[in-house]
Amino acid sequence: MINELLKKRYSPRVFADNIIEREKILNLLEAARWSPSSMNGQPWRFIIASKEDISNFNNLLGILNESNRIWAKNAAVLILTIAKLNYDSAGQLNRHALYDLGNAVAHLTFQATAIDLFVRQMGGFNVEKAREVFSIPEGYEPVSVIAAGYKGNPEILPESLRIREKAVRTRKNLDEIAFKEKFGKPYNNVEQDLNLKKVYL
Repeated sequence: MINELLKKRYSPRVFADNIIEREKILNLLEAARWSPSSMNGQPWRFIIASKEDISNFNNLLGILNESNRIWAKNAAVLILTIAKLNYDSAGQLNRHALYDLGNAVAHLTFQATAIDLFVRQMGGFNVEKAREVFSIPEGYEPVSVIAAGYKGNPEILPESLRIREKAVRTRKNLDEIAFKEKFGKPYNNVEQDLNLKKVYL
């Protein structure tokens, strides 16, 4: 059996009209802070914009693609994720920086689920505008934007998004992603053993 948090987690496009308490935002960031990383480089950086600071929130909202702004404007918090591309020592390239940032965001995501928050991650934003608006220095790469909040009512979404929000999500069978001996050879048909052909978001 997988952990209940993994089953409970999903990525909504709709959020309730509630603020997220500062303590809970700090909980999310603390969870990310304790994520493992290559050589303990901790290359993750986050810019947080809460609805309580509407100017900052709108700045972050403004870097999103229009298709994301339609629904992300209702989130309580937006978070821009950034990867530091070099190790602190000697400035060597950290080729694991994006992996480590993703790991930190996974920690943040499951901490959110544990405290009844939901997050949706977006790649659809203007990277150069993010650099300009938030004065991101050279050597740091904007990677994604996270929308966070309490669960909302899908009925407030435009019809096209409402249909997608209610759709059952599927995952690839394990024999498509887990191999043994060579690439493409299924790992003992493990998906049949575990009966994990579908996971619902």
